[in-house]
Amino acid sequence: MKSFTFERAQTPAGAAASLAATPGAKLIAGGTNLLDLMKLQVETPTHLIDINRLKLDRIEDLPNGGLRIGALVRNTDLAAHARVRRDYAVLSRAVLAGASGQLRNKATTAGNLLQRTRCPYFYDTTQPCNKRQPGTGCSALGGFDRDLAILGTSDQCIASYPGDFAQALIALDATVEVAGPRGTRTLPFSGLHRPPGETPQIETTLVPGELITALTVPAGPWTRRSLYLKVRDRASYEFALASAAVALDLDGDRVVREARIGLGGVATVPWRAREAEAALKGKRLDEAAAESAAEAAFAGAKTYEHNAFKVPLGKSTLVRALLQASAMEA
Repeated sequence: MKSFTFERAQTPAGAAASLAATPGAKLIAGGTNLLDLMKLQVETPTHLIDINRLKLDRIEDLPNGGLRIGALVRNTDLAAHARVRRDYAVLSRAVLAGASGQLRNKATTAGNLLQRTRCPYFYDTTQPCNKRQPGTGCSALGGFDRDLAILGTSDQCIASYPGDFAQALIALDATVEVAGPRGTRTLPFSGLHRPPGETPQIETTLVPGELITALTVPAGPWTRRSLYLKVRDRASYEFALASAAVALDLDGDRVVREARIGLGGVATVPWRAREAEAALKGKRLDEAAAESAAEAAFAGAKTYEHNAFKVPLGKSTLVRALLQASAMEA
């Protein structure tokens, strides 16, 4: 363990100012990912800013019917919240699909979204990794890539995004509230994460010194007919091989007025499957329509030596999620 300094922030503005002014500083709340990375010396912050005292741990109803979720709401509290369970089932199911009960008790909503990839080459400091050390190469290309991405990859990185919660947020058209040295701003959740491109070490659009303060999810007819389906190697405490977050607005004949779809386990970032959504709109949601949407969702997939199975697995996961969601009571 390398030495570091520590402070407790009292306000979001204070945390942002300290983060911007201190090279090598990192924020810590639950620490469920950062502490592991520090132990392995994948992350070596020189300064930690504890933000647990910031008053960002509330879930609030919005005047327009939506929901505002503070950045420090613990995953367990979010999943158990009565309105989340009733009106935003996809959020509750996605949170409960991740990690273990003990970790969910500590992990925060914002920290969940900013967790780092579980690519084994990122964690192994003896191996080249462009995400960990830019310009050294990607060991996963030509290496063991079974758990890695087939959507949104580049010649520099094929690491998959590991979380579950983010897929639900991207399907719901959530927004992100951010505080920084220059004040506050709001951005669409779909604009938070960056595909690797030529700079895989830059994972989000947050600028130096910015921190997430809250998330908002809109109200809409699609929120109650929503679910998250996760396929993994074992039933708990495992990352997705493929997952789908689905939110549907159907008429009385099960014709799709609107479909919102997020895919996980298969992409470098939380993945909005807009081609699949377009393929469903105006169609009666039966098995044939779901299969057509799944084909559209994975039309641009690029597979590697060990992960080609993710294409049929991802398609079948999405089909199953769509059919299960269509059978739900709105």
